Amino acid sequence: MSTAVSDLPPDLVRAQEDAVVEMVAVPAVAEDLATRFTAAGHRLYLVGGSVRDALLGREVSDLDFTTDARPEAVLALLEGWAEAVWDQGIAFGTIGARRHGATVEITTFRADAYDRVTRNPIVAFGETIEDDLVRRDFTVNAMAVELTGDAKRFVDPHGGLAALAAGVLDTPATPEESFADDPLRMLRAARFVSQLGLTPAPRVVEAMTAMAGELSRITRERVQTELSKLILGTHPRRGIELMVDTGLAELVMPEAPAMRLAIDEHMQHKDVYTHSLVVMEQAIDRETDGPDLVLRLAALLHDIGKPDTRRKESDGRVSFHHHEVVGAKMARRRLRELRYPKSVIDEVSQLVFLHLRFHGYSAGEWTDSAVRRYVTDAGPLLERLHKLVRSDSTTRNKRRAAALQRSYDSLEERIAILRQQEELDAIRPDLDGNAIMALLGLEPGPLVGKAYKHLLAVRMEQGPLTHDEAVAELRAWARENGVG
Repeated sequence: MSTAVSDLPPDLVRAQEDAVVEMVAVPAVAEDLATRFTAAGHRLYLVGGSVRDALLGREVSDLDFTTDARPEAVLALLEGWAEAVWDQGIAFGTIGARRHGATVEITTFRADAYDRVTRNPIVAFGETIEDDLVRRDFTVNAMAVELTGDAKRFVDPHGGLAALAAGVLDTPATPEESFADDPLRMLRAARFVSQLGLTPAPRVVEAMTAMAGELSRITRERVQTELSKLILGTHPRRGIELMVDTGLAELVMPEAPAMRLAIDEHMQHKDVYTHSLVVMEQAIDRETDGPDLVLRLAALLHDIGKPDTRRKESDGRVSFHHHEVVGAKMARRRLRELRYPKSVIDEVSQLVFLHLRFHGYSAGEWTDSAVRRYVTDAGPLLERLHKLVRSDSTTRNKRRAAALQRSYDSLEERIAILRQQEELDAIRPDLDGNAIMALLGLEPGPLVGKAYKHLLAVRMEQGPLTHDEAVAELRAWARENGVG
């Protein structure tokens, strides 16, 4: 059962409530809104994540409220106050509004039932704040602060404050009831573990494990939204481990638990799964502009091709030849199935494909041609590729780890030198398509493209050519191929 405070002396409970209210910084826009509701004889509560985050000292950008006022009354109260109003959620009792840059959502007390086939509730309005709070997903989200009346009042019938202080994630009702009503809550549990560093109560883990299959009722789009929030959290490894341990990952990203079966080629990790989690953590440590979804996904998925390419060699070693090629295809397929945007799919799969390229040259024999190809193939992903490759070193051999980092330092120095000498980030042939057509007397078509690719390959291999050298190279190619 969730922790309640009903057995404490009333005076102590009231003192605790007063102390908590003082901890919740209520924005002026919320105070202003509460004044309107009070004047109309209605109650208004700041609720859910807004209260939780205020108590944690986290930034509260969007404000969530609940009220005894029915949606039509809420619309009337917002008229003349809000700068914008939207009612797409009115069927579920929710009205959205914006004022002075703040976004608010106001939902009438709910006492819903669920058909337990979809995750859509059969909407029923409640009569009390207690009706509303018991239906919420977790106790840390089942706290409210009443803003109307003579004084602010903290409402916490399910011990959300105690759970928050203890770092525990639990449910107001039984987790079985909660997850049967809305299976997405199981994935939200993993997300809150990642975002807030909470530890799920044993009964929550047990219910997630027993009911993981229910997640199949949820659309891929909603699953992807929760997964992205989890990946972008402060503790994504903990969230992923909870998904894998409970079986949720089998329905979200089965490639992750599958990596537990593949010992890596260095024989220095329990499994590729653990290695990948470490790589993701090390990539996060290298982020410079906030959480990077593409980098984190690429780090997590960079070795997913290993189980399918695992081979035992004659000398007893384990190999994973071409796992980057297989892994890139697998990453593309999984992210597409999760309905990620095309840009995310393309970027993650390209990073997975390229993550081993450096190791082909890690002994230091980088030619100018190899450097040009590395930069050109990475394109705008180059800085992320730097971070991914450096993070992929998880060896316990300090001397070997230092050597790998020095080798990559050398590569970055080579890139910097070539950048000064050439337009390295936008390498093109020394003759464009128009020049090729004019010199060879060609019309637009496949032959122009073939000539262009040949000149690009020469540019990669030899560096910039003079105009005359490029013309001579083009004419030589044309003679060899019977063109012109």
